[in-house]
Amino acid sequence: MTAEFAAVLPAVVLVFAVALGGMQIAGEQLRLQSAVADAARMLGRGDTGAASRVRDAASGARLSESRRGALVCATARAPTSLGFLFAISLSASSCALDDAAPK
Repeated sequence: MTAEFAAVLPAVVLVFAVALGGMQIAGEQLRLQSAVADAARMLGRGDTGAASRVRDAASGARLSESRRGALVCATARAPTSLGFLFAISLSASSCALDDAAPK
């Protein structure tokens, strides 16, 4: 019984660590998406501080904007990692009406 427990315990700990890391990355993705939606609305209104809103939500995030007709779209990319296992890049996009666009 003890030998089986000792053999299974590292696998259980690894699965638990990966699950927690996945939840952490999912939370970061949600924060980034929310910040990009705020940034798109700020850009549409002509407010300043859209880039800082995104950087506050995710460290190392970069914001880019584009205009598509009456819409202003914001896209952000942020690096993240799952502990020491591997690094990935998160991405989020959102569009809002451009108040400065000709009607």
